Amino acid sequence: MSKIKFIEAEFHNADKDRRAIRQRLERFLKTRRALERGIVPPDPEDRDDRLRWENELMQVGLGREGQDRVDRRVSRLVERRAAAAGLSHLKLDDRRALEVLRNGVGLIRIGTEHQADEIAAGIHADMPWMAPATDLLWKSMRRSVRNGDAGFRLPPVLLDGTPGIGKSMWARQLSTALGVPRCGVEATAEQASFGIVGSQRGWSNAQPGRPLMMILKHLTANPVVIVDEVEKAGVATSTKGNCFGLTEGLLSLLEPSSAASWQCPFYQVGFDMSWISWVLTSNSLVTLPAPLLSRLEVIRLPPVSVSELAAFARREGCRRGLTQDSVEAVAEALEIAGRGAELNLRHVIRMLTRGEAMERARIRH
Repeated sequence: MSKIKFIEAEFHNADKDRRAIRQRLERFLKTRRALERGIVPPDPEDRDDRLRWENELMQVGLGREGQDRVDRRVSRLVERRAAAAGLSHLKLDDRRALEVLRNGVGLIRIGTEHQADEIAAGIHADMPWMAPATDLLWKSMRRSVRNGDAGFRLPPVLLDGTPGIGKSMWARQLSTALGVPRCGVEATAEQASFGIVGSQRGWSNAQPGRPLMMILKHLTANPVVIVDEVEKAGVATSTKGNCFGLTEGLLSLLEPSSAASWQCPFYQVGFDMSWISWVLTSNSLVTLPAPLLSRLEVIRLPPVSVSELAAFARREGCRRGLTQDSVEAVAEALEIAGRGAELNLRHVIRMLTRGEAMERARIRH
């Protein structure tokens, strides 16, 4: 795992800086006063003469006036250094929360093209109907290996298709296969951008956005962030008439150039959010704005066929430890029901869950 500088700020030890600055200023002032008193500077090549100089320098006093001058200068320099570090505007608790970023954060990378092939093959075996999305993933991973990228990031992608075909499940499998953390945002529940970008201080529930909090928790700069049903996102309006739409909040994070120095509304500090793999899902493109679509790889996915649902039920049923009879019963029920109704993965999951419950009940009796 490689590491990158994630925050546009510097971390200094204020007490250590203050001591070091004070020592330099006191030595400078003592040296100037020693020379004014006619004390001969040391010969750099003569060790004994250097020791003589240090002993005489120790005898030079600064007095109250000189000490006050040093104190004032130390305070000014420490304040300027803190301001230049970019964190002086934050409260102590917030600075402590960001302290975990002092040594950078990690990046998960794809080591070889063979590893890329294995990851793509594994996801495709489980969800073959998601082939267009898996193909994009496979090509992106191999390109990352060839380019020698420090970490892997999937280009921002929008998976568009009918409900229940496994768009979010595919994204979860992606994060598991890559070994990176993930977080999800339900656009139907998040009626504003706050869940993604965070909110400024002054709001009653002000806090950082969910992706940033996840990176701070796991110290991994390239997680997977899933935004479900993005076309259903709403807009929150403040009492001053300011609008905070989820899709508008995403724009700067989806653009690599702006995401690399993205300003967090809560911390008011820049962060490198350009390594996030964004997976958005939708059931329709009609209401999505053009600026958002222009930043995304839009992949339209077909419905899942009955035969694919039955095959998925067999694989998932075996993973859950169901008996062969139960698994085949679910697959047969799907094939029969699929002749007169439109089925999806949610139906399969419910049937398998019901089968598990029935088998547990039989075992108890």
